[in-house]
Parts: sequence; structure tokens; C-alpha cells
Amino acid sequence: MASKKKSTASTNADHVLTRNRKALHNYFVEERYEAGIVLLGTEVKSLRDHKVQLVDAYARFDDNELWLLSAHISPYSKGTHENHEPQRPRKLLLHKRELRRLQNKVEQAGFTLIPLSLYLKDGRVKCEIGLCKGKKQFDKRESVAKREAARDVARAHAQHHRMRGDWR
Repeated sequence: MASKKKSTASTNADHVLTRNRKALHNYFVEERYEAGIVLLGTEVKSLRDHKVQLVDAYARFDDNELWLLSAHISPYSKGTHENHEPQRPRKLLLHKRELRRLQNKVEQAGFTLIPLSLYLKDGRVKCEIGLCKGKKQFDKRESVAKREAARDVARAHAQHHRMRGDWR
């Protein structure tokens, strides 16, 4: 009998449409949530063409509903006069208890909700949102230094194996 394993939203992704790389540089991600998103038909078609940017996007509560703001989905190239507006607010869908929990954390602890990625799961567009805290400048420098150190170690390791001749 196979055991059930709890996995994150990213590992369930059938097809990643876009990632918000800048968010991981500017914020510490405390928790991740998978949310549905209310879209128009031309928006889905444009998303499937990867015509989307989440760089400055964020989520905010308005009357106990969660909205995705400043996400840019380009108008569909083959759309008609009824094409969508590129930066319109889009409603995010979560369970009521998750919405309440997130709203309390955002109001009390100074967290921000940032979209981390958009992906297709079972034919539906999902948005991975992160409960984030902002990084200070020294935190960003520290992250870059760690990443460069890991890259240098990997490069030295690969060069060592090339010198020995046991690489493929």
C-alpha cells in the first residue's frame, strides 16, 4: 500500500507558467499556499502562451476576499474586441479558514502576500502565494554570498573530477 505524502504546491505542478524570482530575492517565504484564481478565457489562453509577469504583483484582502493585484497578463494576440485588461484585479480562491488565518497574520505580524508562481494543475490555473517578510539589504547580500559560495564549490568539485578523468 502506497503511503500518502504531503507535498508542496510546486511539486504538484503539471506545467509551470511563470515564477516570481524577484520575490525570493526580496522576501523570506514563511509559508506557501496553493490558491485557485478567477480568470477570463482570453487570460487563460495568454497564460498558456507564457505571456505573464508577476514581478511587482502582490495579494491583498478586500472585504474578506483575497485579490491578486499588479499581475500583468498580456492581451491574447488572437483575441477580439472583448479582450481582457492586462492588470485588472483577479480574485484568489482559498478555503474560508485559510483566508481568516492569512488575514490575521497579515494584519498582526506585518507579513505580505506575494505570488510565487502560476502553474497548471489538472488543466486549471493555480497560483502559489507565499506569506513573506521583507529582507533587509544585508540579508540580500548574505543570500547572494551563500549562492556564490555554493556555485564555487560545485565548480571546484566538477573541475577536480575533470582533472581525474572520471567524469562523463
